Amino acid sequence: MANPSITTRDTEELVKDTDNIYQTVVVASKRARQISSNVKEELSNKLAEFASTVDNLEEIFENREQIEISKFYERMPKPTIMAMEEFLEGKVYYRKREEEEEK
Repeated sequence: MANPSITTRDTEELVKDTDNIYQTVVVASKRARQISSNVKEELSNKLAEFASTVDNLEEIFENREQIEISKFYERMPKPTIMAMEEFLEGKVYYRKREEEEEK
């Protein structure tokens, strides 16, 4: 059975904006790092709410909530998939360094 997170992409579609597959990969990977960083920060903030130095019966309930939050984030699409979708939909802004220097 094939992994559902693996998607075949048309290289012509990937390079239509950049004219260079390597540049497309760089742009998508930088966006994926941004997404990953944001998700990690969001998850850390949500789990920090449960930080406690006291052991009691409420902790068992809180652990269930922590597990549910963690499972939610585990089921999310990977940052690379999200970044590539954003790129293909034209939602990622990027610019070439050479163009900046010419201006």
